Amino acid sequence: MNTAAAEIFYRETVPEVVEGRPPILLLHGFPSSSHQYSGLMRRLGREFHMIAPDYPGFGQSHDVSPPGAFAYSFENISRTIEEFIDKLSLERFVLYVFDFGAPVGFRIAARRRDLIAGVIIQNANAYEAGLSDAARRLVSIPRHDEAGLKELDGLLTLEGTKFQYFTGVADPESISPDGYTLDQLYLDLPGRKAHLIDLLLDYKSNVDAYPVWQEWLRQASLPAQILWGRNDPFFVEAGARAYLTDLPNAELHLFDTGHFALEERLDAIAPLVAGFVNRLPKFGT
Repeated sequence: MNTAAAEIFYRETVPEVVEGRPPILLLHGFPSSSHQYSGLMRRLGREFHMIAPDYPGFGQSHDVSPPGAFAYSFENISRTIEEFIDKLSLERFVLYVFDFGAPVGFRIAARRRDLIAGVIIQNANAYEAGLSDAARRLVSIPRHDEAGLKELDGLLTLEGTKFQYFTGVADPESISPDGYTLDQLYLDLPGRKAHLIDLLLDYKSNVDAYPVWQEWLRQASLPAQILWGRNDPFFVEAGARAYLTDLPNAELHLFDTGHFALEERLDAIAPLVAGFVNRLPKFGT
């Protein structure tokens, strides 16, 4: 699908029976793309309408051309995904956010509160308490810091990608090589790493926006489910629990795994997602 910023690739399931259930919009993280949801979509796609786009310059979505025509910031990506939502005529949906999905999806939700029927939050941070010491250090790196830029660049190597997949997992042998291998294939495409560095440097804008998102969560008082790999090296367990300050009725499920919780705990997470969405009010009721 073409938007003003880029050609957006997306994955979609067509359920056998919809029965008034809201669709689920799945927003991916870093350094991944919509493929991170392939397993979940295979499990639940017959029951739910699920849509997972790749952000501009991620996965199968095209980089914006000509170079320089699009600044790779979370604000701009959120605007592109908002346009994508409107082109698909999605009037109301469950928002599933992981990692980078929070700064993309929460920006949209704060602007368009009527779109969101419920929210599923998986290792997607919105509180300073959720930042590990490593995350705080990375967020503070300025553009002119050569040593800091080298550290960010290290996250874009195969070693850095595997670090995100394996750190904190209970059973490393359960992690398929498909995910991190495909992520690295996309990362190594010409121009991709420069875009990712821009986004990593822009992450501090998300920390500045945390109070805005927290206010949206408080005021919207949405049905919410929090799924969290408690051994995440970047977004610690305190970040999951912090959501309960603004979403006191949210479901909280903690798992003995790392950042990419779906890679190791899909069997546990899929039925929780299905149960949550099935408990939401049906359209027209």
